[in-house]
Amino acid sequence: MTNLIKQAAVDLVKGKYAIALTGAGISTESGIPDFRGPSGVWTRDPEAERRAYRVYAQFQEDPKRYWIDRLTIPSLLGNLDQYAPNPGHLALAEMEKMGILKWVITQNVDGLHQKAGSRRVLDYHGNAFKLRCVSCGSRFESGDFDLKKIMGEDRLPPLCSGCGGVLKSDVVHFHEPIPSDVAEQSLEEASRCDVALICGTSAVVYPFARLPQVAKQRPPGSKSVIIEINAEPTPLTERGISDYLLQGKTGEMLPKILEEVKGLKGIKK
Repeated sequence: MTNLIKQAAVDLVKGKYAIALTGAGISTESGIPDFRGPSGVWTRDPEAERRAYRVYAQFQEDPKRYWIDRLTIPSLLGNLDQYAPNPGHLALAEMEKMGILKWVITQNVDGLHQKAGSRRVLDYHGNAFKLRCVSCGSRFESGDFDLKKIMGEDRLPPLCSGCGGVLKSDVVHFHEPIPSDVAEQSLEEASRCDVALICGTSAVVYPFARLPQVAKQRPPGSKSVIIEINAEPTPLTERGISDYLLQGKTGEMLPKILEEVKGLKGIKK
């Protein structure tokens, strides 16, 4: 394993454009429950999963009812404000500051990469702390709106201050398209990168699952390196999408890779 950690550091330092693709595995290490794991939210409550598949249709049919439910029914993930970034998030943020990592593209909606200090983050499935206009695509911090007051004054749904369109949570629900700006930039970054860190995701949920494949399929004459960090082998491992697997927790592996990167760059540990 030590040799693979050193190899990952070498690949990152040699690379000209590295990105990270992250999934639930990095967030569960901060204590956030996952959905489909052995003790996942939906594993324990299958009816909650069935309801989740109906949320986007409910928003389209009755935005006011959608917002009443969001403001009165407790979130399945609890209060996301209570969670803190773990060493994996912090290591990725430091790699960005060093100029090693160009972007993080995450499936997670918890904002922990931003809390850790990452600035170049694409929230592929949205961000639970933001609202998005379904008409113009503008995003707002949730704190910009006093949603409880708006509900109390019977003014739901909240409206975009720019175009007057209806706002919904920025979180991408089942059957809802990935916002075009995020989808297009994610594909662009995946096709551009020459090193991709796959952290805590098996990348089986589409369309996110396309991104490692896009990163792997570089133009003729160029090569990309796909480094996978997961607790167990995944379809990415089995299908040869990843060049090698660092098997373990992202919160343990990423700091070790970072220390090796610092050594190669001549930065004192």
